[in-house]
Amino acid sequence: MRSHARWPSFATTLTSALEKVLAHPDVRRLSHSLADHPAARIDAPEPVRRASVAVILRLGHHEALELLLIKRAEFAGDPWSGHVALPGGRREDADISPTATAVRETLEETAIDLTRDGSLIGALDELQPRSAILPPITIAPFVFVTKSDVQMVLSDEVADAFWVPLASLTDPQSVREIEMELLSGAQRVRSFGYGTHEIWGLTERILSRLLHVLDGGAIAN
Repeated sequence: MRSHARWPSFATTLTSALEKVLAHPDVRRLSHSLADHPAARIDAPEPVRRASVAVILRLGHHEALELLLIKRAEFAGDPWSGHVALPGGRREDADISPTATAVRETLEETAIDLTRDGSLIGALDELQPRSAILPPITIAPFVFVTKSDVQMVLSDEVADAFWVPLASLTDPQSVREIEMELLSGAQRVRSFGYGTHEIWGLTERILSRLLHVLDGGAIAN
């Protein structure tokens, strides 16, 4: 009788891919740090706009951790138009939780299904814009891992998406102050430089929190 090889199922392969990234020393350390420092929540008066973003990590070249960033498309009247950002957006009535908002927005913007291809490892402190010119909104960042070969299809809201090695953000030469022309006028802001991209504002604050927690600490607003 002809024998048939037993190939691993898709579910088994996916589980193995996620287990591999979850077993990475930096991911394990980050998971423990997030558990030791539960995310602070902002007690904002209702009604308040709420949003969630997804901090998505994967194993890249030489099994080094990489972070997904997007560049938002440019739309008139959008205060975050053209900015480098994390996948995410405002909470909708159908979202059952802040985490569900991050998952839905990531799926809509990049086609990455975090319920299928990812695993939630924790949350970072909520934060709000520091500029009074920006809309008052509370943002909840959630940290996920995903498999290395996850595929993306970008929506019209996203002009570009790219994976950034975490090591490039921990390089002291990547951290700098730049001058930005904001609605309130020219202002110097802290930024991570990556290639031709400047990562500043709320995204810079979230990534600074991530790196600090990864290093075993906690950071204040």
